[in-house]
Amino acid sequence: MRLGIVSDTHGRRPGALAAVRMLESLEVDAVVHCGDIGDSAIIELFAPWTTHFVQGNCDEDPADLEAAAVAGGHVWHGLFGSFEAAGRRIALLHSHQRERLRQAILCGQWDLICYGHTHQAAIDRHGATLVVNPGALHRAQPHSLAIVDLPELEPQIIRL
Repeated sequence: MRLGIVSDTHGRRPGALAAVRMLESLEVDAVVHCGDIGDSAIIELFAPWTTHFVQGNCDEDPADLEAAAVAGGHVWHGLFGSFEAAGRRIALLHSHQRERLRQAILCGQWDLICYGHTHQAAIDRHGATLVVNPGALHRAQPHSLAIVDLPELEPQIIRL
């Protein structure tokens, strides 16, 4: 299974469209959006997949975003999400709540933690936990996303 990870679209359609096209070409099976979605119209672009969304600090109308996600058949997790895929336990958050990210990393409960907010792509390992920030699709040079092959937990940052 191939998981696509994006973050920080900030309502900017061109960056989100570039990411969607890349995710299609990479043949991902599901997508995680790590917050700062910015506009419910962005959610519609992720229609090809079941997408897991979390709220970021710039998501000013989370009720509207949640309604769009649910209407599109996606999963809205609020500020922190978790699910299982390919036998792996996955957590997602925006990380503007730094202590929440730190606790998720330290608890050892997750195989993969996906986060955004910093607009800087990063791949780290903390014990058995893979921690991935895909970078950002707005206010980043270059724009980037990440993919993780599951269950192997093999990550890759993709520059757009």
